[in-house]
Amino acid sequence: MRKVFMGVRLRRLREERKLTQIGLARMLGLSPSYLNQIEQNQRPLTMSVLRRLSEVFKMDVNAFSDDEQTRMIAALHEVAATLPASALGGHEGDRISQAEIHEIATNMPAVGRVLIDLHRRHREAAERLEAMTEKMTHQNQNPGSSTDALLIQTQPYEEARDFFFTHHNYFAQLDAYAEQCHTAWGLADVPTPGLADRLEQRLREQHGVIVNNLPAEKGLQRAYNPTLRQLSLPPYLTPGQRAFQMGTQLAFLELDTVLERMVDAPRFSSQAVRKLVRLGLANYFAAALILPYRQFLAAAEQLQYDIDLLGQRFGVSFETVCHRLSTMQRPDATGVPFFFIRVDRAGNISKRQSAAHFHFSRVGGACPLWNVYEAFSSPGRILRQLARMPDGRVYLWIARTVCRQTGGFGQPSKDFAVALGCDVAHAHRLVYAKGLDFSNPDIPTPIGMGCRVCERPQCAQRAFPYIGRELDVNENLSSVSPYPMNNP
Repeated sequence: MRKVFMGVRLRRLREERKLTQIGLARMLGLSPSYLNQIEQNQRPLTMSVLRRLSEVFKMDVNAFSDDEQTRMIAALHEVAATLPASALGGHEGDRISQAEIHEIATNMPAVGRVLIDLHRRHREAAERLEAMTEKMTHQNQNPGSSTDALLIQTQPYEEARDFFFTHHNYFAQLDAYAEQCHTAWGLADVPTPGLADRLEQRLREQHGVIVNNLPAEKGLQRAYNPTLRQLSLPPYLTPGQRAFQMGTQLAFLELDTVLERMVDAPRFSSQAVRKLVRLGLANYFAAALILPYRQFLAAAEQLQYDIDLLGQRFGVSFETVCHRLSTMQRPDATGVPFFFIRVDRAGNISKRQSAAHFHFSRVGGACPLWNVYEAFSSPGRILRQLARMPDGRVYLWIARTVCRQTGGFGQPSKDFAVALGCDVAHAHRLVYAKGLDFSNPDIPTPIGMGCRVCERPQCAQRAFPYIGRELDVNENLSSVSPYPMNNP
């Protein structure tokens, strides 16, 4: 562990608990002078002190983690890059420096989170204004159109995603309880295809809930009628998918108090966000129930994280395995810290989870050189990619398309590309690293978080100029010229 100076965070923790330096030092078994030096950033926060903090306050040590700091630096860099010069005095030299960003992330994380949240709200407001302008233009051109289209609603999905991103996509209480339920409900002795039958039995016997078929044309994955005590599932679901949906309903029925407490956070801006987070937590429990932590982690290590083999062993889909692998961050039994993303052909990101420091951009789309987009050209085939970010970090990414056929002939299917990535330092644990040349610095593909915040001026795929500085006419911007025939 490298030296980490986080005195301000420790002092804030002490003040929140209304403790004096002497009182906290006594609880941690330290001398008051030593604790004072840590709070003044004259001494680093050591692993032994972190462990003692975890034991005394029952807290997640990720609050002091280096990964959390790295992620915040990336997010603040994006915030700084998108600020107009007028907001910083009107001069290029007035832009927020890397040193200032590092200082905020290291010593003032609460301030950093406020800045990131304000940036998100500003971006959402700008998007709503743009959408409303388009609707008004359409109405002016079509006077008979309905005015209902002008009622623009705030989309809470981004705020809900931030909640899971902040928690590294890991919730210890839900994971531990799901593992206990897997044993207590007799699921450990049931072959994988029989999990759905056993969960249906529990719904019926413990809660009086009957499971029946939901018409496929409704396009829903699950519908619950609390009055009739009926859970309706579409008939096309696989046994693994049925088990997952029933696990989600069991979370609502048996963990209602726990879920309500977890979503009772004042930082959520609306009830809609709380509902989304509550659903996400219930889904998390369901995945942990059918893929219990230690059993799944042991299988992943044994199979070198081969996603297809894991799917066959547990009877779940490629996407479900990828999603579960991005949650394996129990402190005493840590898996590979993966990043997970799901996109459609239009580039819309419908899922993104990060167990480490990888930062997904929210401005201007993702990088077109990323193999998650190339996957659509090779349906069903796993693609590998070594990718280097602008900060020099190298990652191993695997990507593949997944398809959901929900209707009959002539009905469109749901096609996505999912990608799972990790820092190259963990690549040796993966079967997908076989045959790759990690010694050649020219092999990794240079990618970025998105054109608007990517600092590479000569990228052939640049779609927008980097908004962190003035436009350079010598940059490779042929694809974004305002004159469409500049490069016939």
